[in-house]
Amino acid sequence: MSLTLFGLKNCDTCKKALKALDTAGSAVQFVDIRAEADLETLLPGWLQAAGADVLINRRSTTWRNLSDAERARDPQALLTDHPTLIKRPVIDAGGTIHVGWTKPVQGALL
Repeated sequence: MSLTLFGLKNCDTCKKALKALDTAGSAVQFVDIRAEADLETLLPGWLQAAGADVLINRRSTTWRNLSDAERARDPQALLTDHPTLIKRPVIDAGGTIHVGWTKPVQGALL
């Protein structure tokens, strides 16, 4: 199965996921969410599949530095403006969206 992993090049969790998927023999394409991803096209599907509560990383420094007004914005607009708020990695496995590198995600992909 071909996988697309959306993340950041310097994200430790993304590095772990890439390494584990590569070791398992999966063909993985890496897409940097800041530099390469077309978030305006991708986010509606991600939000529908996972929901804003899963997709928005509310534990991040970026989130803590936002005002209440910014936090209350439409999730798609917020994530488009602040891609580092996206919980990483987001993995597209043939149309199935997985968010994070949790045990359930690992079990589904490894």
